[in-house]
Amino acid sequence: MTDRPVRVRFAPSPTGPLHIGGVRTALYNYLLARKLGGTMILRIEDTDQNRFVPGAEDYIRESLEWVGIELDESPWKGGPHAPYRQSERKPMYREYADQLIRDGYAYYAFDTPEELDVMRERLQAAKVPNPQYNSITRAQMRNSLTLPEDEVKALLASDTPYVIRLKVPRKEEVRFQDMIRGWVVVHSSAIDDKVLMKSDGMPTYHLANIVDDHLMDISHVIRGEEWLPSAPLHVLLYRYLGWEKTMPQFAHLPLLLKPDGTGKLSKRDGDRLGFPVFALEWRGTDAETGEPTLSKGYREEGYLPEALVNFLAFLGWNPGTAQEIFSMQELIEAFSIDRVSKSPAKFDQNKVKWFNEHYLRAKSDAELAPYLLTALNEHGIACTQEKAEQIVGVMKERVSFPQDFWQEAKYFFEAPTTYDEQVVAKKWNPQVAAVLSAYADALPDNSEPSANAEVLKAIFTQTVEDQGMKPGQVLQALRVAATGAAAGPDLFETLAILGTGEVAQRLRAAIERLG
Repeated sequence: MTDRPVRVRFAPSPTGPLHIGGVRTALYNYLLARKLGGTMILRIEDTDQNRFVPGAEDYIRESLEWVGIELDESPWKGGPHAPYRQSERKPMYREYADQLIRDGYAYYAFDTPEELDVMRERLQAAKVPNPQYNSITRAQMRNSLTLPEDEVKALLASDTPYVIRLKVPRKEEVRFQDMIRGWVVVHSSAIDDKVLMKSDGMPTYHLANIVDDHLMDISHVIRGEEWLPSAPLHVLLYRYLGWEKTMPQFAHLPLLLKPDGTGKLSKRDGDRLGFPVFALEWRGTDAETGEPTLSKGYREEGYLPEALVNFLAFLGWNPGTAQEIFSMQELIEAFSIDRVSKSPAKFDQNKVKWFNEHYLRAKSDAELAPYLLTALNEHGIACTQEKAEQIVGVMKERVSFPQDFWQEAKYFFEAPTTYDEQVVAKKWNPQVAAVLSAYADALPDNSEPSANAEVLKAIFTQTVEDQGMKPGQVLQALRVAATGAAAGPDLFETLAILGTGEVAQRLRAAIERLG
């Protein structure tokens, strides 16, 4: 760590929905910033206007708000380094590209797409692995390093299309220290002369990213492992622009792998295996067919944001203790880049479901009741807050998602019309029916305030005994008669919530139907 103020940035591109790996990157940036008393910035990197997708920026904003990542500076909040969209910062990038050309670190390249294709085909025919425009091949191309100066001036004056490329040295080691991976050393022969300014006057990611990070005083660049191959190029740019002393510290996060550990997690994996890879639902358009598409989101699937955050934090980081459940504040206090692994992390959907169940069960009945009440309202069913709290109270140990309350608790509002066939086949007989009939007769009416679970159980025990049977011979049949299901929460608590009048009516209906 350095003594300079900590300023981190999350810099997504508005080219579609924000992948769950991007949410993890944003989370790690946020945790470090808050841990060290720093600033969290969001910058929209939209230099590639051809890939811009309407609605993507709003989607990014909503995703981060939902998981609880608070931004100190952003396109929506503003800040001392505005604007925070690269498309709105376009004029300033040209200044630095021109500086690189003046200082001999960049050059104009006038090659046409056809000439570039010919170059690649020639290299492929010569069995050159990874054909690229670099310190060797540039000598045979049309650029300001190979053309006479007067011809270069004439081409520029006539508005001949060109790009500006970085002039990468031929024989040099590029070194930098990564906070996760230690020293990284790359030979310049492995780095191609990347385009810095495109023919449309827009900067590429490489130039815009470096200029913005410098001008925004970014102290730490925490990003995905896929950017590691670009890091040596960025180190050269910092050096050539004279900013090497204030270059941010790099940390390249481990990849997120498919659940089976074979390759990087993608949207297709989520579609194939039936789980989301996006924080929020995304409605888009298929690029090939033009048909509307729908990608699942954790929010819409019923996951709580705190469960997703807790899960993502552990995908590549560990606290060094046995603790698994963390609030956001506890994550901030425990987080350290030193404990981020460089090994890829497998995406375990069962684990995020486990986190969700924990957080769901930790909520009070009053907090959970609105989930049930909303579903009941959609189905036109009236229910008091008190009854809803009683139902979620007995159901929450049996559900994984908020929407499960309605699915699992329908029988509290709808008398069964079918009964579990296995229980009926094994447990239902005339003697059991007689016990249930006697129990229905023995139940107090609904006006009896003391008809709680304990009272209902005591009446049942006494009725069974009077009929010369044992409770175990009748309990499952009682549950099926009252709810239609073979399993559920505590039976007598269920009966107490249903109310004795409703229970008696359901028992008599079951006896009549089942004979």
